[in-house]
Amino acid sequence: MQISTDIRNVAVIAHVDHGKTTLVDALLKQTHSFRENQDEMSMERIMDSNDLEREKGITILSKNTSVFYKDIKINIIDTPGHADFGGEVERVLNMADGVLLIVDAAEGPLSQTKFVLKKALDFGLKVILVINKIDRKDQRVKEVVTDTENLFLTLASSEDLLDFPVIYAVGREGKTFLEMPDDLEAKGDTSPLFETILNYIPSARKDDEAPFQMLVSAFEKNEYLGRLAVGRINQGKIKKGSFVSLINPDQKSLGNFKIERMYVNEGINKVEAEEAKSGEIVYLAGVSQIEIGQTITDINFQVALPTIEVTEPTLKASFGPNTSVFAKEESRFVTSRELKERLLEEAETNLGLKVEDDPTDSIRMIVSGRGELHLAVLVEKLRREGYAMEVGKPEVILKQIDGKWCEPFSELTILTPEDYVGTITSELGKRKARMLDMSTDDKNGVKMIYKISERNALGLRSSLMTETKGQVSISFLFLDFEAKEEENYKTRNGVLIASQSGKALSFGIDLAQKRGVTFVDPTEAVYEGEIVGFRPVVGDLEINICKGKQLTNMRSSGNDDAIVLAPATKYSIEEALDFIENDELIDITPKSIRLRKRHLTKVDRVRAERKGK
Repeated sequence: MQISTDIRNVAVIAHVDHGKTTLVDALLKQTHSFRENQDEMSMERIMDSNDLEREKGITILSKNTSVFYKDIKINIIDTPGHADFGGEVERVLNMADGVLLIVDAAEGPLSQTKFVLKKALDFGLKVILVINKIDRKDQRVKEVVTDTENLFLTLASSEDLLDFPVIYAVGREGKTFLEMPDDLEAKGDTSPLFETILNYIPSARKDDEAPFQMLVSAFEKNEYLGRLAVGRINQGKIKKGSFVSLINPDQKSLGNFKIERMYVNEGINKVEAEEAKSGEIVYLAGVSQIEIGQTITDINFQVALPTIEVTEPTLKASFGPNTSVFAKEESRFVTSRELKERLLEEAETNLGLKVEDDPTDSIRMIVSGRGELHLAVLVEKLRREGYAMEVGKPEVILKQIDGKWCEPFSELTILTPEDYVGTITSELGKRKARMLDMSTDDKNGVKMIYKISERNALGLRSSLMTETKGQVSISFLFLDFEAKEEENYKTRNGVLIASQSGKALSFGIDLAQKRGVTFVDPTEAVYEGEIVGFRPVVGDLEINICKGKQLTNMRSSGNDDAIVLAPATKYSIEEALDFIENDELIDITPKSIRLRKRHLTKVDRVRAERKGK
């Protein structure tokens, strides 16, 4: 284990896809955190370690790593760039003394840039601005620097926070510069960025002789040691075998514990340590039943640190056990008890998530999150672990303020080629969005900023992606709760519902495709009440997709033509959340994603309709 007398704690924050994780790769590789023959030297996005992050190309969980530069240890905290995972950013910023704010040299500061910068400034953290991707052909570095400076002027509460250094970078090549280079082919490395960190970010070391005190910012589960409390030592020092107290935010002691093991970061690995001093980010084993926001202290200094405040959820959906005929054969965990326990366990570490009992159905849970992607990633994570579930249509969370019902509003930023401006403005007009700003750039197309209620924004991302053939960038920034608007217009037509259970046959699918777009392939098992397609007109239609061709001994012209079927449309979880209506559910197992009516038989659907359910 390498020992350092000084420490810098730096969080890396940015809007999604501005090159944050790629730049962290360069910092790790150029400080020889790995041997030359290690696999990580040839990997990209080293910190995005789980399959979901790699598939979606985004950071979902905050992660800690460390490097040594000139014998000074620099703890690096990589954070998500997507607004739906903002709780991860809020959770870990208290461990940092400064941040690297990464901004794309072409796109400039976007909505999540504004969110993460505001949080960093609220914590009083020193900011180093990194203009990344300066090798883009459509780069506009001077304008981006000016736009970011204006953002600082808007958000900063103190003049001290307005003085920040600027670094220019080509993250994927591991090159950083103190000045914008004339020749982008010039040699470069990460030394200018490291020097700026050492010169500008204050030391994390405080009084090592003060009583030990640490806020729990996260915990990790270890197969042998149980929960590991993760946090930055606020003051004092801690030794393996020491006794400590666990304190609630209300200053109530939860008992004394012995530190069985202690770990610190070294590269992307954790190494065991005998002692750690102020400023270090540590993993402590031996403190059972730990919760994020609690304080671990010296047993003679039982004073809690301020707890972590996280922005409240804005979207909720009903989760329940899977009742379809395929659940048992396609899943490991199918009961409501197993699903409830797993959701409550997830809520302990995922601070942006809230889980509570459904007041209308004892076996279901209401899960609240920060957006559709937040809920979709949760569902996909549980699905891959072997859980089956049914998920209802997401709804925005309403609050009563001064006697009025209010709903969440967001700032919506859209980047798109000029060709699609008319399509986008028309769609947003239907959704009652109000335009705040619009600017055109010859290199980057059009940037539009709207204010929209989250209820009217449901399904917007999928809709615009389809209408612009994927040539649009969409990001949201939560603003506040405001007076509830009119209901959103209805965007969806009717669906095709399987009238019988069995295996879908080509003849039946062909009949269905003459009435709409189908979701199932030939020989795929379906059940009564499953949604097997959607129609171009309003109103649901029951259809027997398992119907086969009648065989006779007569031949006639055209009877024996080969059936040519269009490929089945398959929705992702996020697309399915956008698609379903209130009387429908998403049937999720580790092997399949199906759509279904809440009531499977026609008789039950008619009864529910008469009751107004």
